[in-house]
Amino acid sequence: MFRPLEVFIGLRYTRAKRRNHFISFISLVSILGIAVGVTALITVISVMNGFDKELKERILGMVAHATIEGVGETVQDWPHALELAYANKHVLGAAPYVERQAMLQGVRVSGAIVRGIEPELEPKVSEIDRRMVQGKLADLVPGKFGIVLGKELAMTLGVGVGDRVTVFAPEFSATPIGAIPRMKRFEVVGVFEAGMQEYDSGLAIMDMQDAETLYRLDGPTGIRLRLDDMFQAYPVGRDLARELGRFYRVTDWMQGHSNFFKAVAMEKKVMFLILSLIVAVAAFNLVSTLVMLVQDKQADIAILRTLGQSPASVMGTFMVQGILVGTLGIVLGVLFGVTLALNLPEIVHWIERTFHVTFLSPDVYYISELPSDLHWPDVVWITVTAFVFCTLATLYPARRAAKTEPAAALRYE
Repeated sequence: MFRPLEVFIGLRYTRAKRRNHFISFISLVSILGIAVGVTALITVISVMNGFDKELKERILGMVAHATIEGVGETVQDWPHALELAYANKHVLGAAPYVERQAMLQGVRVSGAIVRGIEPELEPKVSEIDRRMVQGKLADLVPGKFGIVLGKELAMTLGVGVGDRVTVFAPEFSATPIGAIPRMKRFEVVGVFEAGMQEYDSGLAIMDMQDAETLYRLDGPTGIRLRLDDMFQAYPVGRDLARELGRFYRVTDWMQGHSNFFKAVAMEKKVMFLILSLIVAVAAFNLVSTLVMLVQDKQADIAILRTLGQSPASVMGTFMVQGILVGTLGIVLGVLFGVTLALNLPEIVHWIERTFHVTFLSPDVYYISELPSDLHWPDVVWITVTAFVFCTLATLYPARRAAKTEPAAALRYE
């Protein structure tokens, strides 16, 4: 005979054609409920991972992993500072920069952050060169006073490539007629679109030497770093600041944009909790299925007890059947969930083309496509969580079956 006995009987009960079709229907509902819950959980978590990945790519495409800023002074001998940076095994790229606030005037006026860069070095620490929609970074030539604007900033100012804007520095110069703000005319040589409002509407880029001339600086205000492991940003930046030998302020990519990632992480946890409760409710449908099955099999249980099967063995028999039903639902849910998560962008595009609808309008949302990023560790966690719920759901009915008294069950047989 097949061993162990509990598994043999549990499998036989599962395969047997039940006299009570309502029990079969409830079992089917339980399987479908678990499958739908697991599918939804995998899909939603993958979408949250997709948004998290999209935010990181867009933000980290414009900012460096770590920044070393001079405190009250510029970074002296910055070529030597770059040599020190590249001596660190985690540093993939380093570039100096100047960053200050300014008021820009075209047809209209708007405030912005002005960032002076070295066009040859900037692609090593950011993706601004790949975000250009008009012009290119190489058009920023020292002494030519060219400027690159974010797409929305250019629209706000009412200017385009070839137009001129006046940049007002928040500093004043003493003249015979009194103090006047420091200003300089720049020609718009390019427009970029990062996909983040913070940069598209509030960032202007110019050559670093032109920025030093505008703000009367004798060097860059800091050095930006790109690392092989972005989570090592702060310790690497701190070590380099110590090697430079002066007081510097070290910031990493998380400090300036922690709210984005904390919000996404919190939303992901909340959605996981809510959908886990849905899976739990579906799993606990097994309780009603097994309770009715136990009631239907009272005579069989009594005969098995009379033949010497222990209460623990009876309990194991019905746990096996409940776990088999739950496992089938989990397997179906994982198959459907993984398939849906891997093909979700294509499915959404097909729905939009077929029914002429737009879920994420580019005119409203910066992320205009529904992203999906499947993480296999998440699938494993979801599978384990659903299996635990299914196992817990079998305990009460199985314990009730184990307490069946043979004499009471066979009294009217």
